[in-house]
Amino acid sequence: MWENPIVLKIPSDGKMTEEQFFKFCQINQDLNIETNKFGELLIMSPAGSETGNREFNLCGQLWLWSEEDATGLAFSSSAGFTLSTGAKKSPDASWIKLERWMSLSQEEKERFAPICPDFVVELMSPSDSLKTLQVKMEEYMAEPGVKLGWLIDRKERKVYIYRPGMETECLENPETVSGEAVLPGFVLKMSKVW
Repeated sequence: MWENPIVLKIPSDGKMTEEQFFKFCQINQDLNIETNKFGELLIMSPAGSETGNREFNLCGQLWLWSEEDATGLAFSSSAGFTLSTGAKKSPDASWIKLERWMSLSQEEKERFAPICPDFVVELMSPSDSLKTLQVKMEEYMAEPGVKLGWLIDRKERKVYIYRPGMETECLENPETVSGEAVLPGFVLKMSKVW
């Protein structure tokens, strides 16, 4: 199991275009591929089965709330987004306010949409490094539009709550986590995630 993603450096004269990167990801569907703001490829191993099940439970709870709330759209870890820095990220779960999503063109929606979700979640798998995911969360928090982020450390039973411009809050073994004013009424039941 990898502790950190493999970083592939592409020479500046050989940098992939948006379309080439999208195709690269499509032909390598068994890998979780992102880029950072420097254009380096970050290749991570797929989540194990247990982590995949916990992620599915997390996404299911978010989807059910999102369908009832109807003010935005929920996304799974298969969705990729292009941040303002040019980095391309795929949070384990995310949600975008409907009016922000509708401001994108159909072509933008079909690729790695040039938007950072309002809400992002990263769920640590045994192969993830806490430090690497904390850096990723800080990258999200620097983006325009993001309002809330959760980093869930299943092994330690901790939830790190990120809000732009604020100190990170750490909840120890919570039974539930609230979506606050960003996701009014959404409460994640942690028994399905731990």
